[in-house]
Amino acid sequence: MTSPRTVPETTSKRNLFGLSRPQLGQFFADLGEKPFRASQVIQWIHRHGVTRFDDMTNLGKGLRERLKETACITPPKVLTRQHSQDGTRKWLIQVGPENQGIETVYIPTKNRGTLCVSSQVGCALDCQFCSTAQLGFSRNLGSDEIIAQLWLAWKELGLNVADFHGKKAISNIVLMGMGEPLLNLDNVISAVSIMQDDLAYGLAKKRITLSTAGHVPGIYRLRELSDISLAVSLHAPNDQIRNQIMPINRKYPVEELLDACQAFISGQKQRHVTFEYVMLDGINDSDECAHELVKRLSGMASKVNLIPFNPFPGTRFKCSPEHRIQSFQRILMSRNIMTMTRRTRGDDIDAACGQLVGKHTGRRNHRHVRTAPEATVL
Repeated sequence: MTSPRTVPETTSKRNLFGLSRPQLGQFFADLGEKPFRASQVIQWIHRHGVTRFDDMTNLGKGLRERLKETACITPPKVLTRQHSQDGTRKWLIQVGPENQGIETVYIPTKNRGTLCVSSQVGCALDCQFCSTAQLGFSRNLGSDEIIAQLWLAWKELGLNVADFHGKKAISNIVLMGMGEPLLNLDNVISAVSIMQDDLAYGLAKKRITLSTAGHVPGIYRLRELSDISLAVSLHAPNDQIRNQIMPINRKYPVEELLDACQAFISGQKQRHVTFEYVMLDGINDSDECAHELVKRLSGMASKVNLIPFNPFPGTRFKCSPEHRIQSFQRILMSRNIMTMTRRTRGDDIDAACGQLVGKHTGRRNHRHVRTAPEATVL
């Protein structure tokens, strides 16, 4: 895995914020300390929200002083906060010295609280129906910047993470925010290990879902590295339509993508794949498309989420009318494919699916900046 970033760059201090428990253990071993210090510190940071070594009362004074000289705990800052009428909350978070911003969304419902987490600043995949794609790609987020979104959400909600198992205020994580997580998989997996750590957030594997636009090599690699859930942004039943709205399909066509999805669940009885399908009026919403999708998914342990298209400035797409969405859903369900229509949440604050753009002063520069080699996939 790649090493978490050290910030700020002008100091030699190690930022402990995004280190998993094994990585913290190695850090303390390098200091000549016992490995159990990692268990103590990860609890202070992620269960109690502590960022000052002086407040870590079960560490000796000598160790606290040494940590202040060699390390820091530096989460990013919240720049803006928005509250939707439906209870959805969105935060613009400053990341990096380049005045870059990412957006994180909290969606509460009766039975769960879901946090939508970003993995990159912008996105390189240029899906035509997604507002984030209009930014272009700037860079990958470090593991500290990914886990910080969960840490900051707990802070913003006014909750103590130590009460997590009782309150369940944030019960689910979806890596469906800005960016393609499979193009930043090392840092994503490092952050996920903290999410799952019983001494940190203690989230079960079924409570964390990674969403991909269809990066096939990443799906095979995810299967080997993690047991979290997989969602695939399919959005079309064939290459002809998907090529038009998702350029990644020219590299990894539908059949190859579905083969990777089948491999992901093969031999894993508890696994299934969720297919996301945005409903675009006159593009992918016909009964013919629904019947073709049924044939594609036949025999695969999967379910389908139909997503009403959420408009953004400059888009050429329109949302399918309600009767089209209902007809599409009926066809899938008649063939025993579990199908849900996702309720639009947070659209009044541009927090709905496909609307995250990280608005801030540096936005105009994102389109032309491509610094990570893995960003070029087409």
